[in-house]
Amino acid sequence: MTTPPAPAIAIDLGFRFLRVARTSAEGTPELVDLSGTVRGEGLPTPAEIRGNREAALSLAYSKYCERFGTPGQVVLVVPPGGQAVAPEVAGMPRPRLLDTPHAVLALLRHAGTPIARRLLVCDLGASAAGVTECAVVGGAVAVAPAAPSPGADGGYGAAFDKAVLEGVGLPHDDPDVLRELGEGRAQNARRIEVTLDRMAAHPDRAADTVLHELAGQEITAELVFRALGRLTDGFDQALEGLPGAPATGPDPSRTPVIAVGGVARSRALLRHLTGRLGRPVPLPHGTDPALAAVFGAALVAGGHIDPADRYPHAVAVCVHRTVVGRPRDEELLISPPGTLEPGGATVFAEADGERLRVRTGPADGTGGREVRILVRAAGTGTAAPVGVVTIPPSGDGARFYVGVRLATDGTARLVLEPLDEPLDRGRPDAHTAGNRRPVQPPPTEFPLGVLPADPQPEARSAPPPDTQGART
Repeated sequence: MTTPPAPAIAIDLGFRFLRVARTSAEGTPELVDLSGTVRGEGLPTPAEIRGNREAALSLAYSKYCERFGTPGQVVLVVPPGGQAVAPEVAGMPRPRLLDTPHAVLALLRHAGTPIARRLLVCDLGASAAGVTECAVVGGAVAVAPAAPSPGADGGYGAAFDKAVLEGVGLPHDDPDVLRELGEGRAQNARRIEVTLDRMAAHPDRAADTVLHELAGQEITAELVFRALGRLTDGFDQALEGLPGAPATGPDPSRTPVIAVGGVARSRALLRHLTGRLGRPVPLPHGTDPALAAVFGAALVAGGHIDPADRYPHAVAVCVHRTVVGRPRDEELLISPPGTLEPGGATVFAEADGERLRVRTGPADGTGGREVRILVRAAGTGTAAPVGVVTIPPSGDGARFYVGVRLATDGTARLVLEPLDEPLDRGRPDAHTAGNRRPVQPPPTEFPLGVLPADPQPEARSAPPPDTQGART
């Protein structure tokens, strides 16, 4: 009798709820019912461990194991540009990290939802509001997140709830009160939507309208309308960090928008979002926006859809070569399209299956050499400058392998690995101590930041100056 493989699960460590999901036998993502789980929400995050990802992951994982045993694989949802190293939990398989945009787009791709080449994913959660530009190229998705809105008064959606609850003298961190607040909103969603519309048009007429009751207290339109400003202002602030975001009104180019996260349940906020960016793309099968990321990650964990998180564009470095005694500026391809994987191995420049050797210049005391890095869009060849890194001078004749790696936080590193020279270079003093190879220095890494999701043409077409490049 063959033992069935251990199930694969996805975990999303929310500020308010810890969500664990898996796929059913039919391949449909679903929340795992754990001890203490709130139906349709997940496991409440204890106030004392909010913001502590290791403690939160340990709690969610232990709750799962208590009921279902050890999973075979864990996919952990993280914010784009989130922590670079997965938290370590005893006994847990090393989790695969998948950022929110890739998880959400996995859900849409699995459902067959048409996806444009460029789109925006708005993650509106309890802790922060974030907007990420995504570019879909050749089956892969590149992301460029804007800086999230800074958490104020305990977060983003949490700050909104706090303002409402404090307005009626109720505690803002009581799980039962928060659950009742969410139920009241869900049961009175249409009433709240219509009343807030009236409130915006005629504040004096609708201010005293009771939207619903909570623990014996009346939640009025005026109270909710005032608190709503925390959500709209926070979203606008997050949008400001996105290059090319429209100042007012929907983007004329109508870049598709996807809104996820618990706060995306707010119809009033979605109206504000629609006014700035256009109406969001509907989630497949009416998926709750708070569950979109963990459901997409569950599909990836179960092997139902590829995460598409490899970087789809090529990365190159400007170099100088001497051909027939004459210097010539060229580009050296480091990583072809679709080869860089978050948390994966370094990709080195190669030719005919062998790594290329690069010389950075002699140690002449004049300072380091500036090396210019480019990204070329897959399929078009459009070049986008990533930046210039300064390589410290090295000894005469020193050579390196040059590569790029993509960290799990989505940022790239230029890697210079010292060349492992032959033992005998014809010098009488080479490795005299037992003819042992000296210890090689570790690779040197230079941060490049987040690689562009949709490379734009360079501002200048002239070749780079002689100071900007390595030598091959």
